Amino acid sequence: MRRDNLHQTLVFLGAVAREKLPLLEAIADAAAVSAFTLDFGITGYWPHNCIVWAAPNSTPAPLTGLVATLERELARAGFDFDRRPYAPHVTLVRSARTPDSYPALRFDWPVTEFALVESGRGARGVEYRVVARWPLAG
Repeated sequence: MRRDNLHQTLVFLGAVAREKLPLLEAIADAAAVSAFTLDFGITGYWPHNCIVWAAPNSTPAPLTGLVATLERELARAGFDFDRRPYAPHVTLVRSARTPDSYPALRFDWPVTEFALVESGRGARGVEYRVVARWPLAG
């Protein structure tokens, strides 16, 4: 996986018409959350989609608040989005063979912004492009 593709999804929207981008940007503009740090220390494997992932040891309140605010405002604006319970994680390997063990990863990720990102198929699989970014307070 390319470093540029490393991300954590806050809310998955799927396909969105270009004319709705200004509304998405207005929703993100209104989300006021303080910067925070994610303390990663959990790794695992999902056999149903062959993904090796890493997750934080706990979910900080600012992250929970940001996701809740975005979901509430997206619902009010009539956007469809994945409504499964939020499970913060970062995909490390796609199409992974069943691992006998997972890498023991431990790292801190300072989160100072969030972004609107679009995905597409590229020559090396899924690729992501940042459409807009929003800084977090503090």
